[in-house]
Amino acid sequence: MTHLPALLEEQNLAGVLEWLETQPPYAIADEIARMDAVESVVTFRLLDKDRAIEVFEELDPADQQQILEGLRDQPFRELVERMDPDDRARMLKEAPATVAQRVLAGLSAHERQMTAALLGYPEGSVGQYMTPETVALQQDLTVGQALDVVRRRGAQAETIYTLPVVDTGRRLTGVVELRELVLSEPRAMVSDLVVTAPPMARATDRAEDAARLMRETNVLDLPVVDSESRLVGLLTSDDAFEVIEAADTEDVARQSGAEPLERHYMSVSVFRLSRVRVLWLMLLMVAATLTVSVTQLFETELNEVTELALFVPLLIGTGGNSGAQAATAAVRALAVGEVRTSDLLRVIWRECRTGLLLGCMLAVVGLFVGALFVGWDVASVVALTLVVICAWASTVGGTMPLLAKKLRIDPAVVSAPMVTTLVDATGLVIYFSTAKLILGI
Repeated sequence: MTHLPALLEEQNLAGVLEWLETQPPYAIADEIARMDAVESVVTFRLLDKDRAIEVFEELDPADQQQILEGLRDQPFRELVERMDPDDRARMLKEAPATVAQRVLAGLSAHERQMTAALLGYPEGSVGQYMTPETVALQQDLTVGQALDVVRRRGAQAETIYTLPVVDTGRRLTGVVELRELVLSEPRAMVSDLVVTAPPMARATDRAEDAARLMRETNVLDLPVVDSESRLVGLLTSDDAFEVIEAADTEDVARQSGAEPLERHYMSVSVFRLSRVRVLWLMLLMVAATLTVSVTQLFETELNEVTELALFVPLLIGTGGNSGAQAATAAVRALAVGEVRTSDLLRVIWRECRTGLLLGCMLAVVGLFVGALFVGWDVASVVALTLVVICAWASTVGGTMPLLAKKLRIDPAVVSAPMVTTLVDATGLVIYFSTAKLILGI
């Protein structure tokens, strides 16, 4: 089948329409995200209303804003009115104030109230990702009565697979799965089927923490409550996946020394790609001047034993890689809850031993390689340095993310590139100091 960009370039309208009718919403959204502003709006306008809202909700907020800027009046109002409140709120929180005001002004009173409530929660909290459109059941209902409630109100809810059970004050008492209701006798009581004390989150909790809790507990939907344990919504699995994907994407970008992209990689300009990378490269370049300063400091030793210079790239490369490995492992462990900041001393001890073991393994190889090229004296310096550098680099790499977390800094920001730069400079100090001690220079 011909791809959409080729059909657009050929101005084959019939082909474009056929392609849009046969592709699933996520595939259409992916193609739209790759386009420039004009092409994306033109393509989107060719979708029928039902298809358009499905595709629109598959787009990231930045791409949604691009589409909205190309729509006017009635199509604009119809599109945002039919969005789920949580998707609408996430789009508006990143939109310019004028766009947000325009969207809110065009909503019905009910939709405006739900959207405003979601926007009132803290940035990055569960409250901004949950759906308030739920079917809550009273605990004193029979199964038959509960199913009647689901039939009457289920069409307006985003999900009915997990049904929160509440008391008369709308305080959460548990949850019941739709499957349990369908398979039970109509005269059975909901209170006999309810799962009490289910996993839940406060509306002000971090969305990433709630999403990872869902993954750990294998639940489809997570009840969200306020400070008084009253039900305010559900975090659905699709939104949880988006939260985790966004968090992991951000961590990967920052671990490589760049800012995360807000839009699809293929639709971002070369200038934008350069801009998100250049700041960190400049900072790391300035930090790398430490390496130059250390080299100048030990210039005398280098002049006396010029063979030492041969192993500088090997040593700082090994140290940097060792530190980056430890930092990456620590960032991931923090993200998935395997390590807490209170484990700092245990991580230091663990990474120090790991680094020593790695260093010993590499030192054996370094000793024989060094002896082959420059003799046993310099080779012994290289071998001993490898042991110390690996221990030091692993310890630094493993602990810096935890220290950053304690200081409320994103651990990914101080991970691989920053650790590598620091270890490069300190590794040279270790190397030349070891050489002075062993070679007596």
